[in-house]
Amino acid sequence: MSLVESAAALFREKFKEQPLLFRSPGRVNLIGEHTDYNMGYVLPAAIDKAIYFAMSPRSDRQCNVHAMDMNDEYAFSLDDLRSSKKGWPNYLMGVVDQFVKGKYSIRGFNCVFGGDIPIGAGMSSSAAIEAGLAFALNYIFELRIDALALVKFAQKAENEFVGVQCGIMDQYINIFGEKDKVLRIDCRSLEYKYYPFAFPNISIVLFDTRVSHSLASSEYNRRREECREGVALIKKYYPEVNSLRDVSLEMLQKSKQMMDPTIYRRCKYVVEENDRVLDACRELEKGDLKAFGSYMIKTHAGLSQDYEVSCRELDYLVELVKDNPHVYGSRMMGGGFGGCTINLIETNHIEQTSTTVIEKYKHQFKRDLKTYVTSIGSGTNIIAVNEHATV
Repeated sequence: MSLVESAAALFREKFKEQPLLFRSPGRVNLIGEHTDYNMGYVLPAAIDKAIYFAMSPRSDRQCNVHAMDMNDEYAFSLDDLRSSKKGWPNYLMGVVDQFVKGKYSIRGFNCVFGGDIPIGAGMSSSAAIEAGLAFALNYIFELRIDALALVKFAQKAENEFVGVQCGIMDQYINIFGEKDKVLRIDCRSLEYKYYPFAFPNISIVLFDTRVSHSLASSEYNRRREECREGVALIKKYYPEVNSLRDVSLEMLQKSKQMMDPTIYRRCKYVVEENDRVLDACRELEKGDLKAFGSYMIKTHAGLSQDYEVSCRELDYLVELVKDNPHVYGSRMMGGGFGGCTINLIETNHIEQTSTTVIEKYKHQFKRDLKTYVTSIGSGTNIIAVNEHATV
């Protein structure tokens, strides 16, 4: 039985009615790391791993949710939205909270959800829950809220209710993703552009270090502060600058003498990374995936040496594959200090490449490596609209 079939079956068993079914994908970010909070460019894609929702509206204000993956359930009222110590219900209640604050005409609902997005591997299961629920509520209550507003609801749910100050990329690609396309998002204007990414002989493979260094959250906040400090210094020369997105390498060079060397390196990485995203997109337009992949390698070098958010496990994995002719690109993905590398690997060489990497990683770090093979899929969508539909 597939995941969506399991969700539908459990829903029918618990609530004795037919659900509407929704699919909400995870995501990868191919290039453009740590640029989102600097108002720069990112290039994510929705993937084939997803969270599935089985839902129906109620006539009262009660909400009943069941998390398949944890075999746990939670009930709350639209009139009493308070943070739960369980943790996972907050991602759902945060979304409901946005609809209530916006005074939208919603009622309670029954919901069963679960999926195959790995938790903690950097594929954004949290945004899949948030944006997926926002999409589903908009649909079942016929609210006609536009897609970008749903994205912002989902992001605010995480910022305000869950308490994580994430950028907008994860929720954006969840709603706007399209099959065989990556999405370049301008995090300043929120404009976007699709680029083709249909390469039948290439797969996206994640190598999960299965480490999470304790530095991650504190260093993430420090990088944000270092970037702000750099902007404040550059602004003395260039008053029009409001973020690193407004800065060219020439402007940065002219400001270098009054910068601490560390602040300069942080700014240099971000400015160069924005240029890399634009250059990499031009290679996609030409269909040159090897050239595109070369920018991923450069991004990793910048993240490791200038932005200093990598770790020896991530560096080792990139080093293992960067000269492999069957690997077109490789870099760390996400906040850093652990997590996954994202790799573009010829599909018929995945097994051979993965076996070598797994063995060498185990020998080096005495730890098992986990691999995920994924492909680019569509954004959040409804699977069945007829109340009597079978799956």
